[in-house]
Parts: sequence; structure tokens; C-alpha cells
Amino acid sequence: MRVTCQAPVRVDFAGAWTDVVFFYEPFGGATLNAAIAHYVYGELLVGKDAPSGEGVHIRYHTDLPTGSGLGTSAAMNVVWLALVKAEPVTTQEARQAIAEGSYQAEKILGIVGGKQDQYAAAFGGINLFEFRNDGVTVNPVRIPPAKLTELERLFVLCYTGASRLSSRIHENVWGRFGRGNREVIDALLTMRDSAYECKAALEKGNWQQVGEILSLQFDCSKKLDTSTTNETIEGLFELVRDEIFGGKPCGAGGGGCVLFLCKDEKAKWKVEQKLLEAKFTLLPFRFDFNGLTVKIEP
Repeated sequence: MRVTCQAPVRVDFAGAWTDVVFFYEPFGGATLNAAIAHYVYGELLVGKDAPSGEGVHIRYHTDLPTGSGLGTSAAMNVVWLALVKAEPVTTQEARQAIAEGSYQAEKILGIVGGKQDQYAAAFGGINLFEFRNDGVTVNPVRIPPAKLTELERLFVLCYTGASRLSSRIHENVWGRFGRGNREVIDALLTMRDSAYECKAALEKGNWQQVGEILSLQFDCSKKLDTSTTNETIEGLFELVRDEIFGGKPCGAGGGGCVLFLCKDEKAKWKVEQKLLEAKFTLLPFRFDFNGLTVKIEP
């Protein structure tokens, strides 16, 4: 038997951190993200299809750098669980089970983190995810095709060249949260509420407001922990400030990728040229609306 899977990674727009149980249990969480057409691929080979002709063989690969901040680890766990289950993913309930199961596997391993990455990998698309004690609600963002293409053409995704370990940042943030730090709590509440504002702005095609919401996330993340930024990231924003509506580091920040929303296509060209001249890596992308795909060959 041969099972192959692929799951997309994501760029997060608003509400990051509020998908973590420490926050959403008392307050309820909301994150808005978009799955993109960069993938984690997996293959499971059983019996005669395995390289040795017997047993079980699993392998993965991705086209993304380590520590990108795009949810690659969670996408890999989604792929792993889909390979092990070896079942078609044909319903929303099946996708939810994969997303939740992969999150629970991470929890058992003691990994501190949220759920948005797993859900983005399983569902694909652009979604507002609401996190509560009784489960996760998936709210697709409705953008007309022409406006969606326009939006794709305005984004620039830049890899800083520096990977980071998000678990360390999580430990710092949730330590302060657990001690009742008011600055942290208020920043998280602002980030959660802005996810709803971002959904409305996207559906109206108000790209300037979307950019401002991205930048608000960055400002809030710096209140959570100073290690969410560094000189390289601050320098990037200074370099392209005049050409963008806004932007933010992806994921927990502190390295990995930075997402910029440019004012127009001419501004995007300027941003890309500046980043390339500064020796940064660009990761062009389109949105993914397929989510996890599974192919089974008996």
C-alpha cells in the first residue's frame, strides 16, 4: 500500500496567540489566517511497496526553510496523522478530526502552542477560526475571485534567514500571562478582537485597513515579549516602510518570515528589489483552498 499526502502551511493575519488554551479557556480566542501553496509532503509505504519490501516506511519533505514561522511543524503533524489513518478526507468533520488529533499529539509531547496552524493545514483557504472550550468554529472569509487575485499580487513574503524556536517565546509569554501581566492580557485581547475586524476588511477589499491590522499585530506581539522582534526585523520594516500598508512577522516572530502588504503593484516591485538587494529571500505564494489532500493506492 502507498499513501501520499500534502498539507499547506499558512500566513497569519490576526489573532495569533489567542488560539492557545491558556488564553481561549478564560477569554475565547479568534485567529485569521490563510493557507498558502507551499506544502509539507508525506508518503507512507507498506509491505512490498516499502524500500525493503516489508514493514512500514514514512518520509516527509517540504520546500520551506527551517523555522520559517509558517506553521511547518504543525503541517507535518497533520500529514503524519493523515498517513497513519490512511483514510480519504472527504468531509469537514474528517478535517476537524485530523486537525484536533495532530494538536493533541503535540500536547502529549509537551509542545506549547496553539491550534491555528493545524486547522489551516487541514482546511486550507482563508478562515477566521474561533477557539472555545467546546470546540473550534471555522468561518471562511468570502472574497470575490478578482479581489482575491488583487490581494495575492500585493503580498510579499520574505525569509529573514534566521530560524527561531517558537516554544521558547511561548514559554516567556505564557509565563507573564499566568502571572496576570496586564500588558500581555490587553495585547492578547486586542489581537483577538482585530481578527474579526480583519475578516470584515478583507471581505470589503479594504487593503489599507488589512495592512494596518497586520502592523497592529506586530505592535501587540512586542508587548507580549521583546524577543518577538530583533534588529533584522526592525531594519526590514524601516527599509520598506514607504511602500507598504503594513506587515508583521509570521507566527511567534523573532525570525523566520515577515509578511508585507504593499500599497500597489509598483510598490511591491520596489519592495522586492530592496529586499533582494539586501540579500533576503523572497517566497512568492498563492493562496491554497484545497487544504490536506490524501491519495491511497492499495
